[in-house]
Formats: sequence, structure tokens, C-alpha cells
Amino acid sequence: MVSTFFRNLLKRLNINPFGRKTHIKLGLYGPPNGGKSTLANKICLDWLGEEMNSSVSHVAHETREIKIKEQVNIKNKKGKELTFSLVDTPGIATKIDYEDFLRKGMNKVDAKKRAKEATKGVIDAIKWLDQMDSVVVVLDATKDPYSQVNITIVGNLQARNIPVLIAANKTDLKKSKMDVIKAAFPQYEVVGISAKYGKNLDLFYEQLFKLAK
Repeated sequence: MVSTFFRNLLKRLNINPFGRKTHIKLGLYGPPNGGKSTLANKICLDWLGEEMNSSVSHVAHETREIKIKEQVNIKNKKGKELTFSLVDTPGIATKIDYEDFLRKGMNKVDAKKRAKEATKGVIDAIKWLDQMDSVVVVLDATKDPYSQVNITIVGNLQARNIPVLIAANKTDLKKSKMDVIKAAFPQYEVVGISAKYGKNLDLFYEQLFKLAK
């Protein structure tokens, strides 16, 4: 039997003698405008009482730097707890063109600056994969999941053998197609959510416990 003192010591040090991690690095990955930052803010609001302060915008690549919130502790209905560092990453893109930002109304200087920062953000996000224990891939459920970007993301995750949960976001929209998302990623658990309205997040949180096994 593990003494209460020893058990509490292990908990403070985030050490589990039975092999299961009680503290993990959980990364939110996905293409731009899928809702990663909206989900990050919602998770922190639900469990910490404050948002992560991740910026949200209709313009792609609003998040261009890695953002981390330490010690996010969630509980399930059975009383189990899971603590993780939440890592919100820049949207992954296979091509970033400053002209895309011009079309969104930015001036040339700002457009080129955002394109440069966004490119660096993508590189940093891929590098950070080596530090992730688990990853939630956040996808826009209204868009085609068979994109080059998604193939790139999933390929990198599979190569590193990282546990993955697919969060099909924006299911509040009529154009969302859960069946298509599930068909595209049969190897992973897929949960439909609306990060904006908090829809189905109870199931999402329950899946995080399974992801951390």
C-alpha cells in the first residue's frame, strides 16, 4: 500500500508509480480558423474561471505564437482528476501568402508582417509536437476534412505516435457534417462540439480522460 504521505508527494511531483500520467502537455492543433483559440478560451473559462486570452478573429493566423496555460485541472463525474498544460498553437498551413491578407483589407506592410509571423508560427507549432503527450486536432466541421493541411497534421502525429482526439468544431452550423469528419479519420475518436456555445463539451472533457490513458 502507498502511504498517504507518499501518495501526496507523488501527486505534487506529478509522478505516477503505476505508469499513468496525471499531468500532461495537451496541444490544440489544426488548420487556421478551426476554432482552436475559442476552444482554449472555453476550457480555461470552464475550469479556471478565466479565459486563456487567446485572440480570436475571422482573419486567418490571428494566433501566431505558442500560448500555454499551466495547471488546468479538470474533473469527471466519477471524481477523477486530470491536470494538463494547455498549449494553443498557431494554425497549420501548407502555404501562406501575404496577398491573402491584402484581400482581407490589410495594408501591404501589415500583410507581409503577418505572413512572416504566421510562417514562423507554423514552424514552431510543428517543432512543439515533440513535446506533446496528447493532441486535440480542432477542425471546422463545415469544411472538407480531406485537405492537404489535415493530411500534413495527421501524418506528423502518426509519425510521432501521439494520442489524438478529433474535435469537430462548429457543429452549431447547418453546414457541419459530422459523418464526413468521422469517415475521414476512422482511426481516431471524433467528438462534435461548438466551442463558441459550449455545446457537447461534457463529452469532449470525458474523451480527454481516455486520451490521457
